[in-house]
Amino acid sequence: MVAFGKYLQRKQIEEWRGYYINYKLMKQKVKQYAEQIRGGSQHPRHVLKDFSRMLDTQIEKTVLFMLEQQGLLAGRLSTLRETHDAVLEQPDISKIVELRESYRDVGRDLLQLLKFVELNAIGLRKILKKFDKRFGYRFADYYVKTRANHPYSQLQQVFKHVGVGAVVGAISRNLHELQENEGSFYSIYDQPVLPLQDPVVEAIKTAVDKLTNSTSFLNFLAQHALIMQDDLQTPSEDTIDERTYHFNSLLLNLGNTFLYMVNTYIIVPTADDYSMSLGAAATVCGVVIGSMAVAQVFSSVYFSAWSNKSYFKPLVFSSIALFIGNLMYALAYDANSITLLLLGRLCCGLGSARAVNRRYISDCVPLRIRMQASAGFVSASALGMACGPAIAGLLQIKFKFYKLTFNQSTLPGWVMAVAWLFYLVWLCISFKEPLRDTEEQEEQERSKRNETSSSNNLTILEVKLFLLLIVNELFDWILECYAVTDRVEEGIRKPLLITSGILPDDEEDCDESEESADESRRPANSFGDAYRLLTPSVKVQLLIYFMLKYAMEILLSESSVVTSYYFGWTTSSVAIFLACLGLTVLPINILVGSYISNMFEDRQILLTSEIIVFVGILFSFNLFVPYTVPQYVISGLVMFVAAEVLEGVNLSLLSRVMSSRLSKGTYNGGLLSTEAGTLARVVADVTITLGGYLGRNHLLNATLLPSLVICIGSIVATCCTYNSLY
Repeated sequence: MVAFGKYLQRKQIEEWRGYYINYKLMKQKVKQYAEQIRGGSQHPRHVLKDFSRMLDTQIEKTVLFMLEQQGLLAGRLSTLRETHDAVLEQPDISKIVELRESYRDVGRDLLQLLKFVELNAIGLRKILKKFDKRFGYRFADYYVKTRANHPYSQLQQVFKHVGVGAVVGAISRNLHELQENEGSFYSIYDQPVLPLQDPVVEAIKTAVDKLTNSTSFLNFLAQHALIMQDDLQTPSEDTIDERTYHFNSLLLNLGNTFLYMVNTYIIVPTADDYSMSLGAAATVCGVVIGSMAVAQVFSSVYFSAWSNKSYFKPLVFSSIALFIGNLMYALAYDANSITLLLLGRLCCGLGSARAVNRRYISDCVPLRIRMQASAGFVSASALGMACGPAIAGLLQIKFKFYKLTFNQSTLPGWVMAVAWLFYLVWLCISFKEPLRDTEEQEEQERSKRNETSSSNNLTILEVKLFLLLIVNELFDWILECYAVTDRVEEGIRKPLLITSGILPDDEEDCDESEESADESRRPANSFGDAYRLLTPSVKVQLLIYFMLKYAMEILLSESSVVTSYYFGWTTSSVAIFLACLGLTVLPINILVGSYISNMFEDRQILLTSEIIVFVGILFSFNLFVPYTVPQYVISGLVMFVAAEVLEGVNLSLLSRVMSSRLSKGTYNGGLLSTEAGTLARVVADVTITLGGYLGRNHLLNATLLPSLVICIGSIVATCCTYNSLY
């Protein structure tokens, strides 16, 4: 792996070399600006103006050439159309074969043009990042926003490749017409989804999908999963061999995700009754539910590290741990042991392999279908969340077999134990371990892991340190947020660069090799490294993720206790309510991903969703009037739906702004978000148990108050970093 400048030079088409953006020149200019400002010979206002003009010129050169090439391709297609009509009137096999090859040639040239656009788009993004990094300034946000929204924007041509669709459609339609269809002359418009496509058309579609920057539903769900990709990876350089990709193994990973979410929520409607039957208070259900999340805080780390070596073994361990944990959960009733109950849930949490599921999709699924696989991950999670309470509602039977009791409290454990046993058998039969790199590369990776083995042995200590850092830095986040508010607008009036912000001369010289893979793309080796890579805006987004997971866990985990106290709901009623909440996840994501995100900016949706969550929490309080079912259901639904929207948009933003160094390795972005969400669930479940000491009549308000405070804090933090969010 080399620096991007060399990468760009190597990938350029020789005949088009003069039409690529001059990345090297712009990089030198950025260095020159720093020296001039440090020496006082250049004013920040002139730097902004000069650099903007240079970017505009480079983009204009690239766009005009792209339009010229599109016109040439359109002219060739028009000429081929005349030949095409003549061949259809007097069919000739040799001419048909020749004509199809001519269309493929046009397709290959279009593919080269798409790669041209992609390289320029990456180069533009890189130089904007370099400018911001050098000067500590959010110029990229300002530049993209002002250029992309202008009616005569040339930047739209780069990022949205306007006009390419018509050329792709012409090639695809004409090639389809020339195929031997056994007398069938259907157009592609009559069959929108064709079972077999010409390889050239497939390659073009893959390139277009990679280049597309729109927020479709599929892309929205994929970003919801926070499965990050390498900026420089292109379809032609996808290192995953299509022949080694195994669909059943992907299906098994999604099955693990689904069953784990079912396992998490199947006990929620009956956890309070189970606790009371073992002699504990109903509010101990918070500890029962949350103990699984406590174990997950630690299991996520070792599963993420384990996936560096294998995917099969972690999944086997996960299945066995969940099988044993559910058996312990079911047997606790006859053993009359709350300890065994909690140990069972802890064991289930130790089997949380969601880090492995994410990693498998990121590393072992071809780029062509990775977005669909990521969307499947989110869909499997949502379906499991809905099915868990629904299954619990169906298990309203009671009988004894020998000395074992089967009732609404123990059946969730028995059912999930059987499900994990069947899954384990399926896993051992069908899973195929992906091929790793060559032995030499494995040896290099092994040596690197040996160098960091001492830090890996301290993962538990690092987890504790990470949690303490979050708490200690909470107020620092908000203070740091104020430092970046409105910096684009104020940048014209205030100094762009302070002397202490300029890199020293020796560091300036080292900057030429700064973008090498070993330095700028090296994965984090500890939670401390990962934490230092987080910008203030990313920290705020993790705070938002903590807030929404906390609010959702409070709503779900205490639902059985609150509804039985205020409304006298049965287990079946609670199960129906929770299942209905879970079923809203996918429709809401469809609405946001397909429509709302195309109408508003992500940051606008983010702030609006936070405010709606605040309103939902506020109206959930039991204050001056008798608490009613409509108040609880409507406020809970508003809060849950808004939190789901907030989660999708927040993770979508995180997937774009988080450092590329967090896209690989054990301590990746997915692990950080998982840890933040899991920590929120743990704190929420502990809050429910502690609130129970105040009495069931005060439980609702006691648990909602922290949710309200955290929500207000996240709204304030979002407002502070609003202009730094993309």
